[in-house]
This record gives sequence, structure tokens and C-alpha cells, in this order.
Amino acid sequence: MMINLYGYTLKQLENYLEHQGFKAFNARQIFQWLYKKHTSDFDRMTNLSKALREHLKQTHHVTSLDLFTAQKSADGTVKFLFALADDHLIEAVLMRHFYGVSLCITTQVGCNIGCSFCASGLKKRIRNLKTAEMVAQVMAAQKKTGEKISHVVLMGTGEPFDNFDNCMDFIDIIKEPHGLEIGARHITVSTSGIVPKIDAFAERQNQVNLAISLHATTDKLRSALMPINDAYPIAELLAGVKRYITSTNRRVTFEYLMLKGLNDSISDADRLSDLLRGINCYVNLIPYNPISEFDYQGSEKKVQTAFHQRLLKRGITATLREEKGADIDAACGQLRAKKTK
Repeated sequence: MMINLYGYTLKQLENYLEHQGFKAFNARQIFQWLYKKHTSDFDRMTNLSKALREHLKQTHHVTSLDLFTAQKSADGTVKFLFALADDHLIEAVLMRHFYGVSLCITTQVGCNIGCSFCASGLKKRIRNLKTAEMVAQVMAAQKKTGEKISHVVLMGTGEPFDNFDNCMDFIDIIKEPHGLEIGARHITVSTSGIVPKIDAFAERQNQVNLAISLHATTDKLRSALMPINDAYPIAELLAGVKRYITSTNRRVTFEYLMLKGLNDSISDADRLSDLLRGINCYVNLIPYNPISEFDYQGSEKKVQTAFHQRLLKRGITATLREEKGADIDAACGQLRAKKTK
């Protein structure tokens, strides 16, 4: 069976080549051809020996994703709908910011976390994405737009920590200096709160940003919004976050979706600040984006502002996220790999 070259970390490729009788340094050359010179034509990799080029042609391939559609928002956001080799569809979202171009990638076909406000969970998980399929999202977005991706967020469909090993290899590949060279601190992993994987992530000491989907200040509400809270309630989740910070000395982001009449009162802001006081973190307040299947409504702008100001007054660093891509269902919680005409 042919192997996709996008699936190797540099170390894995070095080990493979040495095992096949080639030189480890050839892996760096291959990475540079793939990720800096953007070629997958083995015949063009002229600094490789003919024997290695022939070996690669017989055993490996570099498969790009088929682009089904690319929708552009009024704010410049682009939502890509890609077809995988098995015909499953996934989405990735490119956003332009003053600090660079970010890409939100998908890590699973479907999602089993079952958050009651999120369109991505309407399709249960069919399978994990392979490392190569995640790398291919970055490569396809760069090819389509001609822009260098400077930031990557693992916040599309799926729970990255439910596909832990493939996601960690993906991160190693995109931050590799001989490859895409995306800085570790320009990469963010978002999790619903799988505490053992937060501990495993801390052990890697990789300087990548960690974001926690919190969305509530009581276990009763959080379990209603996010069933995973039954397995890892708030106290256990925060204990895991504190261990992570102690181990890595990295600040954590808490994501908090603003839902009208549910979690947006001043009392909620006070409970949130009490929960997070003393933790090296900041809160990212997220306006809710409407989804036809759900009855949730987003908090009014004045309520969001009051909540934000209350957190600041009580010593919690917080931001109110700028909405991007809502007009093409590309905003937070709206991804569902839906075909459009």
C-alpha cells in the first residue's frame, strides 16, 4: 500500500529512510521540497539520489484534498469544503487578521462529544482524520489562496484530544523548521476538557497554546451543554488545567460561549471570575452563532459588554471575540461539512 508522505514527522521519516538503507539527512531535503518548494513531483527532487527517487515513486505518494467548494464571507473569511479519498467531506476555515492568516482545521469526520449547541456534533464521529489529511488542509488552503498560513487552530469539526496521536504528529510537522515552520505559539489546540489528555499534552512541553471550552460556571448547566462534563466535572477539569500550567508555565485560554438567559448574567460573570481567580489564564468570550436545529439564542451585545466589563473589573483578563464568517456558516460552532450550491 502506498504511504502518504504528508503523514511523516521529520523524525519518523528519518527513521524510515535509515531503515531502508538511505541517509537520515534525506528527510530534511524531502521536507524542504514538500513544504518550502511546494512540489510533490519526485523527479524534481534533484538533490535526492536516483535510487531514492525511484524508491519513493514505488512506495509513496503525496495526495492533495479535492476542493468541493470555497465560500467567501463579506469579511474575507474563506470556508473550504474538502472531499477525502473515501468521499467523506470536511471543512477548514481561513481567516485574515492584522497579525497574519490563520486556518481552523478539522480533526475528525463527525464528533462524538455531543455539545448541545454545536452543529459539528450533529454528525456522530465516523473516523479520525489521519495526520496526512490534516496537513493536506493547510497545503490546500495555501495553494488555493496563494497566502502563507501563519497560525493554525485545531478547532474545526472533532475533538483533537480524541485523535491525540495524529494531532500531535500534525503539530510536529507544521512547526518543523525544515517544513512549514509555523511557530509553536502560533498553534492552538482546543479541547472540550478530556483531562487525561490535558496531562499527556503537558508532558510534551511543546509551547503550543491550549484552549479549554468551558461555557458554564456550574456542573448542572455545563453537563446540559456539554455531556463530557459528566466524566470530567468543572473541579476536575480545573485541577487538570492547574497541573498543566504548573508543568508548562503556559497561560491557558478558557472559551466561553455567550448564550442568552443561560450563562450571561452578572452572577455568572462573578462565579466565572471566582472559579478562575489565581489561574494563569484569560477568557475568550464568544458570541453565539445561530444554528437552525437548536433553540439557543446569542446574548445581546449590551449583555456581552457588561459581562466582559465585569470580568475585567474583577481582575480576569478577557476578550470579546470578533465574529468572522457567520454569513457563510463558518463561525464558531457552525461547521457541519454541508454541501452548498
